Amino acid sequence: MIPEIETKSATEIKALQEAKLKVALEYLSENSPFYKRHFETHQISIAEIQTLEDLRKIPVTTKDDLQQFNNDFICVPKSKIIDYVTTSGTLGDPVTFALTDADLERLAYNEAISFACAGVTSDDVLQLMTTIDRRFMAGLAYFLGVRKLGAGIIRVGAGIPELQWDSILKFKPTYLIVVPSFLLKMIEYAEQHHLDLNTCGVKGAICIGEAFRNDDFTLNTLGKKITEHWQIELFSTYASTEMSTAFTECEAQQGGHLHPELIIAELLDDNDQPVKEGSIGELTITTLGIEAMPLLRFKTGDMMKAHYMPCPCGRTTMRLGPIAGRKKQMVKYKGTTLYPPAMENVLNHFNQLECFVIEISHNAIGTDEILIKIASNNPSEVLLSQIKDRFRAKLRVTPKIEWCDKTVVDALRFPKLSRKPLLVIDKRK
Repeated sequence: MIPEIETKSATEIKALQEAKLKVALEYLSENSPFYKRHFETHQISIAEIQTLEDLRKIPVTTKDDLQQFNNDFICVPKSKIIDYVTTSGTLGDPVTFALTDADLERLAYNEAISFACAGVTSDDVLQLMTTIDRRFMAGLAYFLGVRKLGAGIIRVGAGIPELQWDSILKFKPTYLIVVPSFLLKMIEYAEQHHLDLNTCGVKGAICIGEAFRNDDFTLNTLGKKITEHWQIELFSTYASTEMSTAFTECEAQQGGHLHPELIIAELLDDNDQPVKEGSIGELTITTLGIEAMPLLRFKTGDMMKAHYMPCPCGRTTMRLGPIAGRKKQMVKYKGTTLYPPAMENVLNHFNQLECFVIEISHNAIGTDEILIKIASNNPSEVLLSQIKDRFRAKLRVTPKIEWCDKTVVDALRFPKLSRKPLLVIDKRK
């Protein structure tokens, strides 16, 4: 199930996107209160936007815009809205997104071709190990996509290894949709209860929310710890509520593929200019084919690299590498620039750690401070020294680290109304 456009030449893909861009601009100029005002304020004539390069004439849209003018982004009457979701609020106040029936159909199509990208077929059964409620788009998107693909789905929800294993043994899913670190808990439960991981029928995991690859697509510490015990294929899928579109790895596992009929992607620097090929930039997206809340040149806050060489799978589309970090969570610490995923990778090396949370704050003179709260069944000065040594070796700096009771760390990781665990708490203003 590879859309034909994904195997076309770069010229043909660009032509398709430019045609869809013109339709999107006309739609926004007629229906979006925010973008009508945006075009007038910046004296933008949409007739002059003919190419993807012309997009640079339009100032970007930010998360602050969405938070401040949320309702002004809605392009349809309330009677056409079928579903309401909210963003997670990781980098600020949650934003409401509305979806029409056509938007839900687009969401289903997006996930269907994304799952197919990872090799899932109508013969497979997928176990959904994320929430489908709490105004969470992802769980709903996965359900709709699997249904569109014609595969089977088991809606178990997040957590509870015992229930997850009961479903695996009872229904024999072939793929799991899961936060990768939770697979470690699944492995631990299986070992404690003498379950054979490699004869249970699961052949792959579609992983969300956490990086398990390095920048060169090799497995990082988390990825290695999973596959050392459980011989399954790991596929990364990256998306956000704002995009309503996923970038999912194929069997080559060399980055998440762009769906050019659904989204235009740019990687921009701090001055909103395209970064050089091979450089890290902030993913900035223009959604195509959305009715209720389309976005134009929206800066996602996610920092990553793009890859443009044709993929062995036959697709010629741009691919996105692992997220280096969130722009707002970048830390300047003792002369070194850090993103939380790099710190998480160091901590994931230690099996003795039960859980951790990274707190970022400003000190009395206004510079960044890092405090990592960790929990272990067997805390010791030797282990603490080993953790600090690994930070120095891998990141050249050692943040402040303190032992905490597991209940304290879990209370920070799972705040009230949370839909997913928080590994980073940013206290900076």
